[in-house]
Amino acid sequence: MTTKKENIWNVSNALSAYRILALPFIIYAIVSGDKNLFITLLSINLITDILDGLIARTFKLQTELGARLDSLADIGTYIMAFAGMIVLEQDFVKEYKLEFMLLIGLWLLPQLLALFRFGRFPSFHLWSSKTIGYVQGIFIFTFFLFGFWKPYFYFMVVVSCLSYLEELLLVVSLPKLRSNLKSAFFVFRNKI
Repeated sequence: MTTKKENIWNVSNALSAYRILALPFIIYAIVSGDKNLFITLLSINLITDILDGLIARTFKLQTELGARLDSLADIGTYIMAFAGMIVLEQDFVKEYKLEFMLLIGLWLLPQLLALFRFGRFPSFHLWSSKTIGYVQGIFIFTFFLFGFWKPYFYFMVVVSCLSYLEELLLVVSLPKLRSNLKSAFFVFRNKI
């Protein structure tokens, strides 16, 4: 029995690799206090995140390596987004520290639990994860360009927490990690 070899050399994997390679430059923007460079690089990472998934699904270029690269790039971009907010907008983060602690804690919990249980980070690519990527990206982008809008901030917090709880449910329930799942609903409907 032969297994089909994945073509790892494709555009979507290259975009994920770019996002990983951009992380040191985002760190530089944060450390140097350059808000314009930070939001520019972070926005490019968010846009290439949208593109890599779209290209992979449209042209059937999804690979296990691509899912893992994308997840690693997502984790790095997510950490940089929070780090940028914490360093560049200290007063705002202090004012809303409980919300930020909730977001960071609920995001970190399934990541660490998956690392402990399975030896790697999850690469589920849930619909809810994609949705919060857009919601959070819009929040950060508009925050730096136009300022703070409280209703959208709380919408972002609630939607993010629900998505993190879905990911936690899967990490706790699944006997082994799987990539490219749609939602917990489909996983449990199909009896894992």
